[in-house]
Amino acid sequence: MLNLFQQRLFLYQRLDVLSELEISDPIDTELPDSITQNLNPAFEIRPYQEEAFARFIRCYNNDFEGKSAPLHLLFNMATGSGKTLIMAGLILYLYEHGYRNFLFFVNSTNIIRKTQDNFLKSDTTKYLFDKEIYISGKRVTFAEVENFDGINENHINICFTTIQQLHTDMTTEKENALTYESFADKRIVLLADEAHHMNVSTRSRSQLELFESWENTVERIFKANEDNLLLEFTATHDYENTSMVEKYRDKVVYRYDFKNFRDDGFSKDVTLVHSDLDLQERILQAIILNYYKQQIAAKYNIQLKPVILFKAQKTIAQSKENMENFHKLMDGLTENHINRLRSSEVEIVQSAFRFFDERDISSERLTRDLKRDFQERYCLSVNNDAEKETNQILVNTLEDKENPIRAIFAVQKLNEGWDVLNLFDIVRCYETRDTRFNRPGRTTISEAQLIGRGARYFPFLPPENANGSYLPENHEKFIRKFDNNLNHELRVLEELHYHSVNDSRYISEIHTALRKEGIIDESVETRDLKLKDTFKDTNLYKYGVIWLNKREDRNYQNVKSFADLVDLSVRRQNHVHTIRAGSGGETSVMENQGSDQIQEMDSRDVRIVDIEPNIVQAAIARKPFFQFDSLKQYFPQLTSMHEFRTSRNYLGGIAITFRGDFSYLKENPSEKLTACCDLLDKIETEFRKQITDYEGTKCFHEQPINAIFTDKTLKFSADNPRINAESQMFDKFFVKDQGWIAFNGIYGTSEERKLVEFLRRWLRSAEETYEDIYLLRNERHFAIYNFSDGRAFEPDFVLFLREANGKLLTYQLFIEPKGKHLMEQDRWKKDFLKEIRTKCDSQLLIENTKYSVVGVGAFYNEEFQNEFRTKFNQALTDARQMQEQDD
Repeated sequence: MLNLFQQRLFLYQRLDVLSELEISDPIDTELPDSITQNLNPAFEIRPYQEEAFARFIRCYNNDFEGKSAPLHLLFNMATGSGKTLIMAGLILYLYEHGYRNFLFFVNSTNIIRKTQDNFLKSDTTKYLFDKEIYISGKRVTFAEVENFDGINENHINICFTTIQQLHTDMTTEKENALTYESFADKRIVLLADEAHHMNVSTRSRSQLELFESWENTVERIFKANEDNLLLEFTATHDYENTSMVEKYRDKVVYRYDFKNFRDDGFSKDVTLVHSDLDLQERILQAIILNYYKQQIAAKYNIQLKPVILFKAQKTIAQSKENMENFHKLMDGLTENHINRLRSSEVEIVQSAFRFFDERDISSERLTRDLKRDFQERYCLSVNNDAEKETNQILVNTLEDKENPIRAIFAVQKLNEGWDVLNLFDIVRCYETRDTRFNRPGRTTISEAQLIGRGARYFPFLPPENANGSYLPENHEKFIRKFDNNLNHELRVLEELHYHSVNDSRYISEIHTALRKEGIIDESVETRDLKLKDTFKDTNLYKYGVIWLNKREDRNYQNVKSFADLVDLSVRRQNHVHTIRAGSGGETSVMENQGSDQIQEMDSRDVRIVDIEPNIVQAAIARKPFFQFDSLKQYFPQLTSMHEFRTSRNYLGGIAITFRGDFSYLKENPSEKLTACCDLLDKIETEFRKQITDYEGTKCFHEQPINAIFTDKTLKFSADNPRINAESQMFDKFFVKDQGWIAFNGIYGTSEERKLVEFLRRWLRSAEETYEDIYLLRNERHFAIYNFSDGRAFEPDFVLFLREANGKLLTYQLFIEPKGKHLMEQDRWKKDFLKEIRTKCDSQLLIENTKYSVVGVGAFYNEEFQNEFRTKFNQALTDARQMQEQDD
């Protein structure tokens, strides 16, 4: 292979290539308990965040080309992607590895206060840690400090400062301030947020005197100790500046820009609403849409108070004028103002008024509600430092139920560090534009970045099958749900609307800026997935049902032992503990000599019940997971800690294999305590991996087919293979003419198209056995839930067959095609389908002898087509035989 590093790739690119070429082990995203068990469980760790953690851990523990001490890494992650959560997790991990002192610095005091709340105030909704933090069995607390002199070595000691204040402290003698001497003999982790502000001299290349720039101040602190770490975080790293490229080539450990963030579904979609209305009417149109979103959410029992931002151009005076004019508009609002907007040509506005009419929300009520919701006390100005200071809590808690604010008026103060999820509308309260050489000007670029902040997704959990459409449940809470159903009315809660005047040149410029920032993708294409009229005329569509199961909270009432809940490796093979007696010597290790010595080492199996109870109880006391209240969650019938220690159903059924000098073991009970602690750690790790909060019901319920399967508008990236030329030809010339395929297309992968072709051949041999044969594409129309852990599974296809022998027995088969590269990671889906097949006794799954639910316990893959045919036929045979037994 050509020397990979001669290509001068960034560190994150080298990690990608090494993994892909299998030159190095794939990056392990199995995170340590210090991170997973101590972050606030309300903040689910997302896949890209797992990747960020894993890349750091790999670089921290391994050498790579360009790595030097002290270690300096940068995380380039999109606005809203959770950079502060990454910081929190890294603090926990590094504490576990001996670090105690953390210096957080940033450019803005606003971000300082927000981060202090996130790290220190456990009573706030955005607190990032669990209620109690335990690392290596010990409880750990945060301590905010002014410097690192005389700190408690058991605490996480964190100092918050601005980059400006840090530079001042380092260059000016001041009591209790940080000094360079503070860093000489201590290991420090420096956390730099919005790190692009730090690279003043790198960007300008001006010849500044040593230590006079912010950048040099940080460099001197960082290099005071070779064990220090400098971890930078920014959403706006400059990959075009040559100096920045050279400085950070070996430091950018992870790049996850807004395009990745958007493509993965973690942001709102941005829609530009431009019209020829005057400013006051544009404002009114925006608050009508804002109210519409609130009413849509209320219809589905979603708690939402949507916020709207009114953006002034340059000055605080302009923003104050906007606020005064807004209050005048609200005070004088009448039904006539509302009615004039009913003729708006904006499609989303038309949708809003249709919704109001359907819900009997008259113009009179709309006027009354808007005047109430947007009264003066529910509006906030955030323009100068004094207002920002006064309104800090309100600005940072806009999502809270108790926070009444609906409208924000601002110029620039919210451009960085503003963390808000329920911003749904931004109104540009000016019509001027600025350009640079026919490109978007600074103002337009700043507007695009503000839109990016507002595009953070508002997580919500609508009820399953809301309005006749399947909606993903908890595991989908934080991502868009309606890219495959753009017509659903809840889609409006996944959109941010940016309101401006209808100026074609400005619209072009803001589009350009948004594309450059990765906030919008105009290569997106839509496709209509429609049920054929011939299928809608069938009895199956009019009267037929589909049988589905549900996800429920796991019921622990019948759990009476470890074995009822988890498969513990320490029950299959004893935990082994080597007694460390402290003896030593020199040994010449020749062939087999090492293994001979191991064989001669004394070893004994000791049951937990034979270890002194006080030692076992002391080990339990060090592990919060094994406190009685915690255990009762999983073992409701457990009566006491004595039962937990002694019963064969619990610890009493487990033994430890001790190896080494047993005379030392007798004299040193601490060795038994260590062994017990290690055993409990292993049990806890396996518990957490295997225990789930949910399970899928084994009883299926019926749903009308015509309620589950509906027409949809789907969204695809232009390069998605599901809409390439081959796919379009297949839908146009094959699917269209096949009456047994219910939809007008499948928009499928190559493997899915091959499955449909296979089924067509199979049907030719089965026409005498079955009738009323229909294949339905499941484009997020429904899910079934894994029996063991409640994971949602959306089979790509469901096939309905009715026997042609007059018995009126209908088979419902779940079928899943799968590419070879996905077979292993999705094995659980195949196992679930097997379970459905083996349990397809109608008395177990459904309470109707006219139906049989069947899971085809094999993935369809063209390379293994004959194996699939065998499993497919066998599944039908088994279902038929079970049905005959019931008859």
